[in-house]
Amino acid sequence: MLKNVAAVLLEGVHPFELGVVCEVFGLDRSDEGLPVYDFAVASAAARELSTHAGFTITTAHGLERLEEADLIAVPAGHSYVNREFPDDLLASLHRAVDRGARILSVCSGVFVLGAAGLLDGRNCAVHWKHAQELAIRYPRARVQPDVLYVDEGPVITSAGTAAGIDACLHIVRQEHGTEVANAIARRMVVPPHRDGGQAQFVARPLPRTACDTVGGVLAWMERHLDEEITVEQLAEHALMSPRTFARRFKEETGTTPYRWLLKQRLLLAQELLECTAETVDAIAGRAGFGNAATLRHHFLRSLGTTPNAYRRTFQGPSRALPDGGKPSRAA
Repeated sequence: MLKNVAAVLLEGVHPFELGVVCEVFGLDRSDEGLPVYDFAVASAAARELSTHAGFTITTAHGLERLEEADLIAVPAGHSYVNREFPDDLLASLHRAVDRGARILSVCSGVFVLGAAGLLDGRNCAVHWKHAQELAIRYPRARVQPDVLYVDEGPVITSAGTAAGIDACLHIVRQEHGTEVANAIARRMVVPPHRDGGQAQFVARPLPRTACDTVGGVLAWMERHLDEEITVEQLAEHALMSPRTFARRFKEETGTTPYRWLLKQRLLLAQELLECTAETVDAIAGRAGFGNAATLRHHFLRSLGTTPNAYRRTFQGPSRALPDGGKPSRAA
């Protein structure tokens, strides 16, 4: 179970990416019954570091703090793309992986992982702007230039800025379940879940208003997850042809209607397994899978576990939902 988290900094660290890690893992939310981590910020250089924004940060810890961490986060920093990194930092990251700890990079922090050899033979994410340079510098890395984050065993890499939030919440979700991750997201006022494979950006040749074309359809889909839904139905709701709707949906969400529905149904099933005492068959029906066998198939394929095993791991005190309602997944 994840308990001990350390963020390791170098000169020129980016404050926002550091702040993402601090916000998710560094706050005491025990008043809401949420996990509290033993969190610290460590320096891989001097104890006082300059940030990319022009102010300084003083840390109480050096690299020795990494030796006890279950998760080590490496935030982005200035000129990480083309600089060398301390050998003792790279050795510390290797030791951490060898003893079973996880390593998380946010944006250009991935270049530190590359220098440590931790990307060799692994898929990895990075901000699209740095993808080509990362592939050139570390040719054994399998760079995924258009995804939000990638989880490859002990190494989790994320793209720029807000994608770091997604990767951090993904780790929380793995360790503590959907309900805990959603509660933290709600406190942060951010979306509770964005799939790692979602596109970093979407192609929009013309400016649009803040209201996406398919936004209303997404809301309708989420209210009807337990029903059989076709692209033709969705296109009719959007007042488009099926072909135009499918294209517009991909442009605005980075995925297909089927994948979006499957992910939302899995999230709902996870929450129902955590929050209720309903049978797996009943949950399969409410989440739109029809029966327990189909739910089990998709759980194994997407999450690598079964509904019953997931429930044993993450179920908290069961509580009835009013009027048979669905758990809220809004931020």
